[in-house]
Amino acid sequence: MKPGQRLLRRLLPLAGALAVSACTVLGPDYREPELPWLAAWQSDLYGQVAAPDDPAHADLRFWWRVFDDPALDALIEAARHENPTLRIAGLRILESRAVLGGADAARYPQLQQATGAVDYVNTGTSGGSLPDGDQELVSYQAGFNLAWELDFWGRFRRAIESADAAFLGSIANQRNGQVLLAAQVADLYYAYRTTQLRIAIARSNAEIQQRSYEITQRIYESGQDSELDKQQARTQYLATLAKIPALQITGTGLRNALCALLGRPPGELPEIAGRPAPGALPRVERVLLREIPASLLLRRPDVRAAARQVAAQSAQIGVAEADFYPSIALFGTLGWSASSLAGTPDTTTLGIGPHLSWNIFDHGLIASNVRVQDARLQQLIESYRNTALQAAREIDDAAVSIVKTAEQAGILDESVQASERALEIANKRYQEGYADFQRVLDAQRALFAQSESRLVNQGNHVSAVIALYKALGGGWLPATIDDVVQQDTRDSMRQRADWGGLLDAPLPEEGAAGEPKQTGSTR
Repeated sequence: MKPGQRLLRRLLPLAGALAVSACTVLGPDYREPELPWLAAWQSDLYGQVAAPDDPAHADLRFWWRVFDDPALDALIEAARHENPTLRIAGLRILESRAVLGGADAARYPQLQQATGAVDYVNTGTSGGSLPDGDQELVSYQAGFNLAWELDFWGRFRRAIESADAAFLGSIANQRNGQVLLAAQVADLYYAYRTTQLRIAIARSNAEIQQRSYEITQRIYESGQDSELDKQQARTQYLATLAKIPALQITGTGLRNALCALLGRPPGELPEIAGRPAPGALPRVERVLLREIPASLLLRRPDVRAAARQVAAQSAQIGVAEADFYPSIALFGTLGWSASSLAGTPDTTTLGIGPHLSWNIFDHGLIASNVRVQDARLQQLIESYRNTALQAAREIDDAAVSIVKTAEQAGILDESVQASERALEIANKRYQEGYADFQRVLDAQRALFAQSESRLVNQGNHVSAVIALYKALGGGWLPATIDDVVQQDTRDSMRQRADWGGLLDAPLPEEGAAGEPKQTGSTR
């Protein structure tokens, strides 16, 4: 038989093994967990859902534009670029991409090792019956070893599938970071504005109470009344003034929290400073949506991230089950050795062949590991379902809050009007001598309390609108690699380590439902 035919016969079994390994994958294929209640949950958000005349008005990516506030727009745009937490989420995408590259590399020969050695030996003899002398020896060795475990049972393909799902999950987590960030900035901004308006109300009421105090002081000094009215007026006036520093502390804390979200040290915010004094808080009558809440819920980034965790763990069952079966690998070695000793031959070694390893008596260890992986999978399935349930609860809670705070707004508007009229009457009757000063004090307290209640309710209404858009998963954009990790950061990482093309490789394209497409592998 010719040498070529012999080589062909030896390679045929290898080709058959590779063919078998290409079609055998152990473990369950991923299926997204079902949510039986979702089909029946078609909430109208308590009448909040309305189809927009202009689709741009229902663009959840920029939901904060419903408030028509340039300062808020500028703050959210700045936060998208500078927020430290969002930057960390972007770096985790690079980390998971690197892990995926490592999993993909396992498909190729796992051992590719070149060896070499040079040994020098000097032997000296003296004394005895033999003549004294020295002997020198130099030996040389070089070799190359190769080991390639074949993916008979899909162990490596399942590992790649798991790493791929984790990579897509990191993208979903970054998007969830965008959702949370937009809501946090909006919440803090309007909480800050609410605090500034509360300070304005306190100062306005303090001015009213100061005038009353001055009136009672003049009356007392003229001897027309007792000191009691004067001291009561002064007490109420000073109590109102005392509220202002506490509100200023709160406002500064809110402003500093905004600075932290923007990656800045505490201080003034140019987006807010220098603008006219804030007017009334916005009131959103209806939430405009192009889709039903149930379909939006499934596309929330945190729900998608939970689904990706399930997919990643599902593949780990196949990785664990592969240990039940033999590991088949190809081993090869090529070596050469020689020495300077006269008369010794050079030696060349060539070895190649399959290697089988099979732990047939595992005493339940492999089975236990499979059960562990399956239990972890079921935990993540339950976590996914719980994430979806919590999302539905958040949507419903925010929707009813919008409706009820809007109902309260009308009642509180009337209450403030009534308290303003009551104070006007009380002042007039006191000045005419038909009522004592206690009626004036009561009316002032009522006006202050009702004005604050109305403002707090307005803030709650805005907060409910923000919470609803956050609950619907609004506020994220498909990000490019430049968005998730800025160029200067990537340049710094490139100087520290060889990242190949991973730092500039584009992120996966969007699928039909707005989720990144499965990548398969990346290197």
